Amino acid sequence: MAAEHGVVEAGHAGGVTITDYIRHHLQNLCYGQLPDGTWGFAHTSKEAADMGFWAVHVDSLAWSVGLALLFSLLFLRVARNVQAGVPKGFQSFVELAVEFIDKTVRDTFHYNNRMIAPMALMVFCWVFLMNTMDLFPVDWFPEAAKAVSGNEHAFFKVVPTTDPNITLGMSFTVFALMIFFSIQRKGFIGFIKELTFHPFHPTFHGIGLIFAPLLIVINFMLETVSLIAKPISLGLRLFGNMYAGEMIFILIAAMYGAGLLLGTFAGALQLVWAIFHILVIALQAFVFTVLTVVYMAMAHDVPDEQQH
Repeated sequence: MAAEHGVVEAGHAGGVTITDYIRHHLQNLCYGQLPDGTWGFAHTSKEAADMGFWAVHVDSLAWSVGLALLFSLLFLRVARNVQAGVPKGFQSFVELAVEFIDKTVRDTFHYNNRMIAPMALMVFCWVFLMNTMDLFPVDWFPEAAKAVSGNEHAFFKVVPTTDPNITLGMSFTVFALMIFFSIQRKGFIGFIKELTFHPFHPTFHGIGLIFAPLLIVINFMLETVSLIAKPISLGLRLFGNMYAGEMIFILIAAMYGAGLLLGTFAGALQLVWAIFHILVIALQAFVFTVLTVVYMAMAHDVPDEQQH
């Protein structure tokens, strides 16, 4: 739990202000093309911004991939050493997680696809682990990165879900699967009809034939906006909640350098926020997982008129 953050001077002592401290902790370690045309790590926030779209957030990628491997290895170890009877140790946690996700999928997804439950388990555990990094003291890993790199101004963020590139990357992957299963289940023509014949069903008989093209265009615009909004809202919801939580931890940490009274208050405030944030961490992982399953169910749902 985030019990003791590093101290930052609450003024200009040492040349570091609270604003500098906050900006430093919210900046990713970026690798990309530098102003001189060479490729390397950004040393300032401006260099990172100038790298543009092709900048790689090394810290977010490293932590997200590392936590995915950790989850896979831990679950693989349990699967290989599973024992019958009353589960003990980490096996009991794994079985609890599997049963919880399995029940959630059964209650939400009523179609035949053996991929959905394992995917939901992976999404929940992965997002939960990435969110959990928010409970580590905000200065531990950045200070360790400075010591290892020898760069006093090294950037290093450790909560991948506070990076919109990670959350939107996951949500657009869900979106791609949604499109794939929609076309697989309904066919390409059925998928196009879903975008153009709802919510206003055009008729091609009599006077309705005159307004049919207009209704198709309106339907397509409405349904396209609704479709694109799903992955964007899915990714930004997770990012927004976790970013806000991380910002509060950073602001509390900044209070440690403002004197004994505020430092003591910051310690108590930090403990309370960390305990509350455990709920946020689990809830956001659950919401992301449930919405993923719901979107998969929507992709598998074939209207009655397409089944005949």
